[in-house]
Amino acid sequence: MIDLHQLERSYKTGPTETFVLRRIELSVAQGEFLTIMGPSGAGKSTLLTILAMLDDQWRGEFRFDGIALQSLSRKQRADLARRRIGMVFQAYHLLDELTVAENIDLPLSYKDIPRSERQAMVADTLDRFNIVAKKDLFPSQLSGGQQQLVGIARAVIHRPSLLLADEPTGNLHSEQAAEIMQLFRRLNEEGTTVIQVTHSESNAAFGSRVVELRDGWLIRDTSRPNLDSYSGRSA
Repeated sequence: MIDLHQLERSYKTGPTETFVLRRIELSVAQGEFLTIMGPSGAGKSTLLTILAMLDDQWRGEFRFDGIALQSLSRKQRADLARRRIGMVFQAYHLLDELTVAENIDLPLSYKDIPRSERQAMVADTLDRFNIVAKKDLFPSQLSGGQQQLVGIARAVIHRPSLLLADEPTGNLHSEQAAEIMQLFRRLNEEGTTVIQVTHSESNAAFGSRVVELRDGWLIRDTSRPNLDSYSGRSA
């Protein structure tokens, strides 16, 4: 599903170029459950943002289901992402002017789904996440944990083929966190490819593969035991 070759991301401040990702080589097959780990500042969230097609200022190659993203326009990439990707943001990114129900419905609005069916899907999702009572509230009226749940509900309602999650349980108590990870596992078993960024070893245990970033380099991949750290090549 995903193939990255020699992917790099840097920022320029005057004459200085600072690299956040260096020579990333990564392939993710359809149906995998991948965890990205590493210390703060390693490049994890930057990589996830690129995979979500929200950042196009990278160099190298990025293929999604065989499509070379570098050959697409920004509009084409955005359309592809809306149709195929669900994203759970660490900072929620709910729309303040929309209610909980309207935020959750948003991904369905990009698809050719009858309104009555959309309403039924939203109702089912509200019930699944136990937030029916919050459906007419606005994000500013919710706690951080409740906003996190709404963000996750919005990301999964349209059954994306790729689900990306940045610290998805960071603001949830342990019981809610376990329920969310069980949901991710079920979605994965049903065919959704899941990629999560987390510092939690218990969350990582729900997946089937771990990669680790450090200083922008991919230094460990449990599917490639002979990975040569800081080179992106196999030993």
